[in-house]
Amino acid sequence: MGQLDTFFQQSIEEPEEFWAKAAEGIDWITKSDKILDGSNPPFYRWFAGGELNTCYNAVDRHVNAGRGEQTAIIYDSPVTDTIAKITYKELQERVARFAGGLKKQGVSKGDTVIIYMPMIPEAAVAMLACARLGAVHSVVFGGFAASELAIRIDHARPKVLVTASGAVEGKKIIAYKPLVDKAIEQSDHKPEKCIVFQRDMVHAEMQEERDLDWQELEAASEPADCVPVAATDPLYILYTSGTTGMPKGVMRDNGGHAVAIHWSMKAIYNIDAGDVFWSASDVGWVVGHSYIIYGPLLKGATTIIYEGKPIGTPDAGAFWRVISQHGVKALFTAPTAFRAIKKEDPNGTLLGQYDMSSFDALYLAGERLDPDTYHWASDLLSVPIIDHWWQTETGWAIVANCRGIEELKVKAGSPSRPVPGYDVRVLDNDGKELSAGEEGNIAIKLPLPPGTLATLWRNEERFISSYMSAFPGYYETSDGGYIDEDGYVFVMGRIDDVINIAGHRLSTGSMEEVIATHPDVAECAVIGTDDQLKGQLPLGLFVLKAGVERDVEEIRNELVKMVREEIGPIACLRVTSSVNRLPKTRSGKILRGTMRSIANGKEFRMPSTIDDPTSLDEIIDILQGIGYPKV
Repeated sequence: MGQLDTFFQQSIEEPEEFWAKAAEGIDWITKSDKILDGSNPPFYRWFAGGELNTCYNAVDRHVNAGRGEQTAIIYDSPVTDTIAKITYKELQERVARFAGGLKKQGVSKGDTVIIYMPMIPEAAVAMLACARLGAVHSVVFGGFAASELAIRIDHARPKVLVTASGAVEGKKIIAYKPLVDKAIEQSDHKPEKCIVFQRDMVHAEMQEERDLDWQELEAASEPADCVPVAATDPLYILYTSGTTGMPKGVMRDNGGHAVAIHWSMKAIYNIDAGDVFWSASDVGWVVGHSYIIYGPLLKGATTIIYEGKPIGTPDAGAFWRVISQHGVKALFTAPTAFRAIKKEDPNGTLLGQYDMSSFDALYLAGERLDPDTYHWASDLLSVPIIDHWWQTETGWAIVANCRGIEELKVKAGSPSRPVPGYDVRVLDNDGKELSAGEEGNIAIKLPLPPGTLATLWRNEERFISSYMSAFPGYYETSDGGYIDEDGYVFVMGRIDDVINIAGHRLSTGSMEEVIATHPDVAECAVIGTDDQLKGQLPLGLFVLKAGVERDVEEIRNELVKMVREEIGPIACLRVTSSVNRLPKTRSGKILRGTMRSIANGKEFRMPSTIDDPTSLDEIIDILQGIGYPKV
């Protein structure tokens, strides 16, 4: 039995012993008297009776250990031509002063604060300052529409809202303050104060009485100390993307989060104190919370806050430049980013300009990693390409290649095996466990490990109905797939991405896998469309690589033939269409559900997370041009 097997077995059979040992990596004010409180399932609580402060663990303890001069944050902003380094000591001073500023405005333990910020160091300062005071932060992705921000203001009921005057998105400047003003105007709940960080490229108009200048407030405030909180007290609320009506606010607690996220930095990403770790995401998403801010800082590593894109800031070599310039050991991003790089620079020519000797591994998550992108990145970079699978709700990886424990053989198309703590099963619709290789519903046997969602903020009933009721005793992931005979998990996509063709259930993910291997295709999506005869039929949409000038009709015929050969005639993929780009969320997920609704003539709501609404307009035109919806 390998070391990973030993770890995994203990985490499932003796979870309290396993996580008590992991908890030794965190500094506690009071140690927990009950590692796992299972008295009220499915509301399991980790480290009950324990007291700590997450900000102290992420910042102060490294300074106290004599590592205050180590760089904590590298701010790299190609859009403003800025690179700045902040040491742990400097971060401690800034966070303590801003926490003092929040305290002056009446923010105390248990209060909520909404943070609506671009990718600048002040976003991290604001989050850590809340944690320092025991206040609950809710980061809303900067640039969300006013109506979406208003919904979150009403649900989170913040005492204070923290924002910046604006952001740079590619070449566009987006003013945040008008959006914030409009959102507060629309919301029933009114934050008492709005703290604004003024940026050079855009000035925010301030409202007297309510609005405060960040720079002035920080300069005039006394540093605040860390406030002890219970391990089971909330650290943050994060609203899941694409919510309609009442949002789902995932609540993460302090103790379980600190233990699990700290443990994962070494176990999964093989990162030690002093290493440079880069997560190319956004603080508005769960990846930004776990692996831009808390994970690297809890570990004592150096994290990168990157205000740019994988392409266009200035070119498809942007990621290689950051890795080379800052000595990045591991990069974590979404497969979409690599598909964008592959589309612009199919042969990876720009890589040759940079020294990548520090680079140890690439981690991809956020959507399914198709084998073609895996092989492209693997051949180009010659380092391990690690797919791993997790969700906003879990906060960290469910399935991963735990390189810090024992590196597993990679199987393209699989994020490897379950991470210690996650008892992953595949169930049929009646909740019966399926055998190896059989496709069904992926579920996780309770209790979930520390660091996962404790509940939904102000909505325990929805917590049960959304995640715990379909399969009693299990957390429902809403993803489908199978586990092979070696224990590797294959996630084939959301359950609603399984289509039923004349009684045969087929995964659109498996069709996408085939299409993605075509040498001229940069990325693709397959969606299920309603059909009177067969129930459903697949429709393929694909984006060509830069520089491809072949006849599109030829390519379409080749794709249909490939799917027929690989999956069989039963797949019935007869219609494909070339598009300039696929509509995506700002975090890079393809909006398959929205496209499916359009193709099937169903009502749809413009997703609040959409990166570029015009990409959806193109899809509507194309679908109408090929006869969708079929009414």
